[in-house]
Amino acid sequence: MTTQAGTTYALEGRLLEVCTCDVLCPCWVGADPDGGTCDSAVSWHVDRGTIQGVDVSGLTFAISVHIPGNIFQGNWKVVAYVDEQATPQQQDALLSVFTGKLGGPIADLASLIGEVAGVERVPITFQVDKGKGTLAIGQTVRAELVPLTGPTGEATTLHESVFSTIPGSPAYVGKAEQFRSKVPALGHDVDLQNHNAIQGTFRFIA
Repeated sequence: MTTQAGTTYALEGRLLEVCTCDVLCPCWVGADPDGGTCDSAVSWHVDRGTIQGVDVSGLTFAISVHIPGNIFQGNWKVVAYVDEQATPQQQDALLSVFTGKLGGPIADLASLIGEVAGVERVPITFQVDKGKGTLAIGQTVRAELVPLTGPTGEATTLHESVFSTIPGSPAYVGKAEQFRSKVPALGHDVDLQNHNAIQGTFRFIA
């Protein structure tokens, strides 16, 4: 993918997301999270993309998140993770997009963040094979994800949800057979099985 004239960024890729809510996470339909709060790990892998002329293809950006109440009330607290394979220029570009500084479809999501508790460069494993996903963020997060399926065996999808981490695209809802997250800065000490998971693809252009 090349950035067209007048385009700040153009990114295509895939999403893996897990959280402490039951299946399906109420946040996606605007309801309060199960248990009153939501602790999550969200990762975007860029298959093809450029940001202000910087090629970021093949890199992954992720966040660990503490959401203290209804998702639209904001005040999220996050730790951001940049793929250790990124150059300093690529890291700056990714942070500019995912912190909302460059506007576009990601800015509304970024506006819900109240505090960035840290930015870390870590190895990130992002794999999807026949609908099964694996996400590992340094020594902090580990998750194994599987989609839910309908009577025909096709993956169950969520369309037109009031909230989305991949705006404009359907989400494949599922469960995390394993979700382990230990992030002291966010108060995370999570070790759960069979809670919410989301997969999907994205195409962000601004």
